[in-house]
Amino acid sequence: MSLQRTPQSRVFVELVPWADRGRENNAVSGGEALPGLRRPGPSAQAQSATREVHVSGTAEVSASPDRAQVAVLVSSTKEAAAEAKKSVCRRLDYITQSLRQQGLQLASGKRGLLPPHRAENVTVTKDFRRVENAYHMEAEVCITFTEFGKMQNICNFLVEKLDSSVVISQPQFYHTPGSVENLRRQACLVAVENAWRKAQEVCNLVGQTLGKPLLIKEEETKEWEGQIDDLQSSRLSSSLTVQQKIKSATIHAASKVFITFEVKGKEKKRKNL
Repeated sequence: MSLQRTPQSRVFVELVPWADRGRENNAVSGGEALPGLRRPGPSAQAQSATREVHVSGTAEVSASPDRAQVAVLVSSTKEAAAEAKKSVCRRLDYITQSLRQQGLQLASGKRGLLPPHRAENVTVTKDFRRVENAYHMEAEVCITFTEFGKMQNICNFLVEKLDSSVVISQPQFYHTPGSVENLRRQACLVAVENAWRKAQEVCNLVGQTLGKPLLIKEEETKEWEGQIDDLQSSRLSSSLTVQQKIKSATIHAASKVFITFEVKGKEKKRKNL
């Protein structure tokens, strides 16, 4: 009696790292079996599996404006050109002298009609033209402040010392370039830190050790200016106080992140023999 020929064996299970677990159900092509290959038991699967904890973290940060600009307008209309220049330059000299006494840096120049010039935080522009049968001269001093308390003191001083021909604008608050990007970056970092703390507390609660991060993903980010309940009042910006203007110009940034951490078991301390 001839022996029945044994059919070629085919392997349908392959032992792979947990990261490649999608290949477990694929059949091995070819007619030969892989040597030493066997279906892993439950214990082997548990050892090869990477335990993970998935957490999300959110953060919201804000930044008040760091700059404010005030414009001081001086004008005069006279029949004689020299009188119009003299009237404006006299008051302009008083304004610039007061600003220097307060520690603001101004560009130097000769007295009289000058082209626009700029210092570190003060810009002066002058305009001279003829209006019908008279001469009109106008000078504008734009002052940029970094200290809002000093700004209020200077504005109050000028209002008190100068007549009604000098017009002082309401302060305009704003942010230096790059402030929004820096705030967005800060929100992301705080959100990551919050997610890490959450994962750390979860692992401590269940008696595990938090491992390295496997995935960090920023899922959402947004920025806005002012508060939602201030939108209606912001329409009447001229009626807002200085503090309300600062609050309205404050920018906010929010970030939401998703992080996957590796989870490690508690290491057992070996007893010294």
